[in-house]
Amino acid sequence: MEKLEELLEWGGMKREIIFLVISGIALIVSLVGFDPFPFHMAWIAIVLCGIPIILEAVIGLVTAFDIKADVLVSIALIASVMIGEDFAAGEVAFIMQLGALLEDLTVAKARAGIEKLVHLTPRTARKLTASGEQVISAEQVQVGDILRVLPGETIPVDGIICSGQTSINQAVMTGESLPVDKSVGDPVSSGTVNQFGSFDMKATKVGEDSSIQRMIRLVQSADAGKAKIVGIADRWATWIVIIALTAAALTWLISGQIIRAVTILVVFCPCALVLATPTAIMAAIGNATKHGFLVREGDALERLASISNLTFDKTGTLTYGTPTVVAVKTALPGIEKETLYAYTACAELRSEHPLGKAIVQCYRADQKKSLPEPNDFQMIPGRGVQATVGKKTILAGNQLLLKEKQIRIPKERLQESENYIKNGCTIIFVAADQQFLGFLALSDTVRKDAAATMSKIKKTGAVPVLLTGDHENAANHIASQLHIEEVHANCLPEDKLKWIDTYQNQNKQVCMIGDGINDAPALKRAYVGIAMGGIGSDIAVDAADIALVNDDIKELPHLLLLAKRMMVTIKCNLTFSMALNFIAILLAITGVLNPIVGALVHNAGSVLVIINSAFLLSWHTKKKNN
Repeated sequence: MEKLEELLEWGGMKREIIFLVISGIALIVSLVGFDPFPFHMAWIAIVLCGIPIILEAVIGLVTAFDIKADVLVSIALIASVMIGEDFAAGEVAFIMQLGALLEDLTVAKARAGIEKLVHLTPRTARKLTASGEQVISAEQVQVGDILRVLPGETIPVDGIICSGQTSINQAVMTGESLPVDKSVGDPVSSGTVNQFGSFDMKATKVGEDSSIQRMIRLVQSADAGKAKIVGIADRWATWIVIIALTAAALTWLISGQIIRAVTILVVFCPCALVLATPTAIMAAIGNATKHGFLVREGDALERLASISNLTFDKTGTLTYGTPTVVAVKTALPGIEKETLYAYTACAELRSEHPLGKAIVQCYRADQKKSLPEPNDFQMIPGRGVQATVGKKTILAGNQLLLKEKQIRIPKERLQESENYIKNGCTIIFVAADQQFLGFLALSDTVRKDAAATMSKIKKTGAVPVLLTGDHENAANHIASQLHIEEVHANCLPEDKLKWIDTYQNQNKQVCMIGDGINDAPALKRAYVGIAMGGIGSDIAVDAADIALVNDDIKELPHLLLLAKRMMVTIKCNLTFSMALNFIAILLAITGVLNPIVGALVHNAGSVLVIINSAFLLSWHTKKKNN
């Protein structure tokens, strides 16, 4: 069905282009005075370009009493024909359809960067069964299915690699230009492309839950027609139609020249006014898409332009959301840091705890070494792990684990560990054969561009605020690194709502940026909500107005300045279109403009508005920030 709609839309656009070419040739032939047919050549333009406008106006009036620009255009066309100005009627119809086509092309270009996601959904998948490999529809894949992906193929669903190594082109999801190496245990997303080796994967999210389908749903909800300012422009257009008819009637009665009245109708068409806002919004949405944002609500950028405070969740938003080993501290002179690190990673190798997995992952990344399998592994709930590594019995866990095993931790090491805890770290104490060896400190790390991003956000005039459920020490530590002055810690979801209400009751419009389920109420309550689309929960993304697909917060200053630039463009478009209409009306009333020249002046304004909006597609903050 979607394919059919796309074909019909493209077919309609091609038909418009053909009609415009034929009409343009007919008008040129008529202009030079060559009429090989018994009728005026301008009638070709009137029929091909004018009749669709009249039909749309009639349908709008009859079905919904919708008075828009096409009503005034239709009246101008009919009036021009009635007084014998066939060329003027043909020219008006031609230029009006040309303006409409330019708008369609601008919108299509703006949406192109988003809608390409729709075409990236794989049609088939290679399912591994007991009888061998079976090619099935991607829609038939179930959670838990084992799939094989060959080099060059698009990954059909989200999953985890269970065998094989490869490199994945994740540009569609993250914007990264270089492929990312993947191996056993690494997650892969639907819509990304397998570059080199083949691999087997276990499906974890399928159908509507897959990453590419989530992005497509966001795309389909982007609609510039929802913008409040578009509604204002439409209301203005309705009043302008009424005023135009009144002005034309009075001019005809006072001057007695119907040609002046017809010229007023031609130049009074509010096309530029109506085009001023949606073209700018769609161009800005297209620009935002190229920088990793999916705008779900048409008026989101309009609202974003007036925000004064940006409230950030901490974990997963300003930080990566995954614990990392930041310190390895030994307690015995004979034990090297590398040895302590290796003992701990080996003991945690079979652990399912997030901290245990983080230690193993960090060790492999830092040391570039393989780990031997531990023996006699035992998970101790709420305490840690115990395992035999080589000939040593290793304990790795919290302070209670060592206390229960009657292992003493030196006072100076406890004090040292408490300093790390004050900075938001989690401590894993390690012992071997009933002797304390030292500890590892793990912490969520700040995104590498976060500090620079906060500085640029301040330059836009917005105030960054940290709004986190983390304890005060961790919150203040992160805030000091990022130079954020306003910090609210220990926030439950209802506390975040309270703080947002407090700011907004002080006439400070708030933009909330978060990723978790606990952020969803705040994202919904804030004047504008931005969700981290890559690592964010489905609920958070659904609650937000904008999704940041690649989780790259360094693009936030660009989005803020783009929203402001969009509003400047809209105001310029509206001012220009109204001024042009006012001047043209005065010239029409005094008889300076005739219908032909009036049509050229009026439609030139529409084209200039569209071109001005189109500049937003390639606008970049680099020119403003340097």
